[in-house]
Amino acid sequence: MPENMPPRNEHFVAAFDENTFTAAVDVPQLNERRSGLWIDAWRDIRKRPMFYISLTLLLFVLAAALVPGIFTQVDPRMCDLALSNTGPAAGHPLGFTKQGCDVYSRIVHGTGTSLSVGLISTLIVFVVGTLMGAIAGYFGSWVDALLSRIGDIFFSIPYILAAVIVMGVFKEYRNIWVISLAIGIFAWASSARVLRAEVLRVRPADFVTASTAQGLGPWKNLWRHVLPNSMAPMIVVSTLSLAASIVAEAVLSFLGVGLPTPEFISWGNDISAAQSDLRTAPENLIYPSIALTLTVLAFILLGELLRDALDPKARAQR
Repeated sequence: MPENMPPRNEHFVAAFDENTFTAAVDVPQLNERRSGLWIDAWRDIRKRPMFYISLTLLLFVLAAALVPGIFTQVDPRMCDLALSNTGPAAGHPLGFTKQGCDVYSRIVHGTGTSLSVGLISTLIVFVVGTLMGAIAGYFGSWVDALLSRIGDIFFSIPYILAAVIVMGVFKEYRNIWVISLAIGIFAWASSARVLRAEVLRVRPADFVTASTAQGLGPWKNLWRHVLPNSMAPMIVVSTLSLAASIVAEAVLSFLGVGLPTPEFISWGNDISAAQSDLRTAPENLIYPSIALTLTVLAFILLGELLRDALDPKARAQR
């Protein structure tokens, strides 16, 4: 080696075994849990005791509405005036009404009527509110202005008052479908507002812009991408709307403009009939009122739980 050249440093190379080498950094983490809006909501809601309480109540209500024979074998229309306003007896745990009808049997069979009106009204609210809110929020401009003003008109009308007028006009045709239409056709404005606000939030998202750049038309883009990502608040609103529709049916029946008493068994009709005997037989009013309260409370609790579970900020604060 020439004298003017600097000395070369020796480099040590460790032994390399190909059989034991693993690139741990590049190994994909396959054991990570899946995440998403509904998955995270389910993980949160299943940890809350109130979810199971409300679900149990709703299962009882649904069973009573679909198969009332599971809970009672007594005919709710079989009445005996000799038993008027008498107390509990064997096979009749809640006593008898003023007409001598079994209170417990009428509560069980009235579940189907109230739940049917609630479901049909909620379906009307959901369909009309979805169409109006989605179109107004996605297309904007004059379409949004026109549909929003129409929604404001319906929002300013108390739907129970409007339903009273409708049921008074169609008093010869009072049935489950007419009362459901009378409630639902005037109660969709609040749902449309909620969905419109959510569509306005989702519309500028990157995946919507990407699908538009790929040539997807506005209607297909709305139904395929925008709406599926905007429906979470509508699920919550529909749950609360179902509870409100059940209350509205009871109020209309209580006022005497709801379902006709001889043909339909309704909690509202029973509450209305029992108010005249409140001092002598208050239990005839209390029992159907408790059934109505528990059913509405179950739907409200479920709606509140869904709202909290679908809100990441609310989940983070717990």
